[in-house]
Amino acid sequence: MGPHPAVAAIRLAVRRVLHDILTEHNRTTAVPTGAPRAAHDTALETSYALPGPPPREPLHAAPHERPPSPLVLVACSGGADSMALASALAFEAPKLGIRAGGITVDHGLQPGSDLRADEVVQRLRELGLDPAESIAVTVGRTGGPEAAARDARYAALDAAAVRHGAVAVLLGHTRDDQAETVLLGLARGSGIRSLSGMAAVSGAGGRYRRPFLGLDRQTARKACMVQSLPVWDDPHNSDPAYTRSRLRQEGLPALEKALGKGVVEALARTAQLSRDDADALDAWASQAEAAVRDATGLLECAKLYALPPAVRRRILRRAAIEAGAPAGSLFARHIEEVDRLITGWRGQGAINLPGKVVAQRQGGRLVIRQG
Repeated sequence: MGPHPAVAAIRLAVRRVLHDILTEHNRTTAVPTGAPRAAHDTALETSYALPGPPPREPLHAAPHERPPSPLVLVACSGGADSMALASALAFEAPKLGIRAGGITVDHGLQPGSDLRADEVVQRLRELGLDPAESIAVTVGRTGGPEAAARDARYAALDAAAVRHGAVAVLLGHTRDDQAETVLLGLARGSGIRSLSGMAAVSGAGGRYRRPFLGLDRQTARKACMVQSLPVWDDPHNSDPAYTRSRLRQEGLPALEKALGKGVVEALARTAQLSRDDADALDAWASQAEAAVRDATGLLECAKLYALPPAVRRRILRRAAIEAGAPAGSLFARHIEEVDRLITGWRGQGAINLPGKVVAQRQGGRLVIRQG
């Protein structure tokens, strides 16, 4: 008898991501032609049969003939989503010859958070993850409490990945999280890229992977329950002081009541379609940028004017960021003001952007630089 359907679903999702990670890793550490295949190479070919018995362990090649065994970390808060992810990683990684570890980040925002972080580390070790550690961070105030906590968390995960030499970090975001992200982007009115939600692969060199974007939150919780995995429900997730919490507790249920079931799935599908469109427009803008710069590298307003607005504004945004404007503080309204220097030129003055960046029109050229 195979595993519970919820457990099978999370394991399959993780297995697919690990397969991708291992394929990429082997590509960068290729075994010379004619060398015997390593154990995890053979395991790749047999690991997708689910349900069913696990593949037989193949004979190992000599250690010096195998590429180094890659390390994959899981970011685990102790909640149902990340605990389900940690358990699936612990189960699947050894089959592919992958080392698996876990990191929990202590934001220090609640009394006793350090003790809870220690408990999570203990659970990760009980699953067989090594290394398993807690990282304490100091959460600033820039961008609000949610953004500041997120920035501190990713900085800690980046540092841990570098310190341990990890090839990837798995994150437990689910389809429900994706739907919430799309709605938050829609509320901000910040364009199609914001509606594309979270990418399955993101970060420097594709460091962050999100195996559960196709699974709902209830599947992860069910997987923890049937495996008797203890989980911790963060009170911040139901605290109305936080925008995402209000959306989760009130907004999405209201939408489902008004529009019927399937809203979460539809929003997640919208995210993928929006991401495809945004990626295509980004590629177009990247190709067009060289053609709208003069010999000195300045942007020519007449050539920019001839481009479709979606392409032109992407070029303007990229130029502002390159000049020093923080991407997280650069909103659509800023780019629209700069765009008017091209499409609605009436001799207006310079536009001040975040990061003390100034955009102004001079002699038919658009100059964006530190003020």
